[in-house]
Amino acid sequence: MAGTDLEAVAADDDALYVLTAALLTPAKFPSVLGDDYPEACAALGLPPVADGYGLVLGQDGEGARWTVVVDDVSLVAVAIASWDCGMEHDLSPDERTVVAALPGWPLAVAVAAPNVPAPHDPSPDVADMPPLTPPDAEVWGPAQRRLGADEIALQWATWREQVDDSAFPTPDSAASDAGEDEGGGESGAAPTGGHGGIRRVLAEARAYIDTPPPLGRVRSSFAPGGARTLRADGPGWSLVARTDDIAFVLLDDEPGEVLPVGRGPELPGLLKALDEMAVRPL
Repeated sequence: MAGTDLEAVAADDDALYVLTAALLTPAKFPSVLGDDYPEACAALGLPPVADGYGLVLGQDGEGARWTVVVDDVSLVAVAIASWDCGMEHDLSPDERTVVAALPGWPLAVAVAAPNVPAPHDPSPDVADMPPLTPPDAEVWGPAQRRLGADEIALQWATWREQVDDSAFPTPDSAASDAGEDEGGGESGAAPTGGHGGIRRVLAEARAYIDTPPPLGRVRSSFAPGGARTLRADGPGWSLVARTDDIAFVLLDDEPGEVLPVGRGPELPGLLKALDEMAVRPL
């Protein structure tokens, strides 16, 4: 979500040169921070208020990294939308909207402010907590799993075209392979061969319908053709799906693996039920 323009919030020595911004709301939050909205807020030491926050990432006049948390969500949302459209937009939060100034960045930022020192962590003398850091891209874990799911959602067409639908079983063959095993091939888990991890994910996602999970653990967003992009997370897993198509599963205990789940006779109903309970952007 990096902006194309680098605007200074103020002109004095305490200026924050804004590099990028993100929303932290129940419907949209940086997934590196957690599986749900309360967990993402907790990662930053914030209470999970209903309206959410805006996160403004930038550098001060000395080049130090700062994440400024504001409660003016609309201001940040407009800036992000403008940047995404390639438009310049001056993101200048009013001091009265600032909730916290946190050292470091929780997200990887590929740009830097001009005419200031290179990005670095603030001095411990001015920061009362360890600096925030983005996840290590070389290590697989919950944050990387969630980032992988983000990428699939953003590049759905690219990932979808790699899946051969003929590899999924017919309902009859799926049922004979799965027997009575809950969430097995009958939900279209091939070509993963009745993968145990997929069965667990589908069972846990199905349980969300009867016992709603923490806010933001199931989210729904726009997709072409009247469909929705569905995102669900749980302990050790992430699921990305289109309500009119298949799903993909990522697991903490299978580094880098992306497991396709065919529609079968049960997946459509599961996705529909999850979409009906999901949090949606306003």
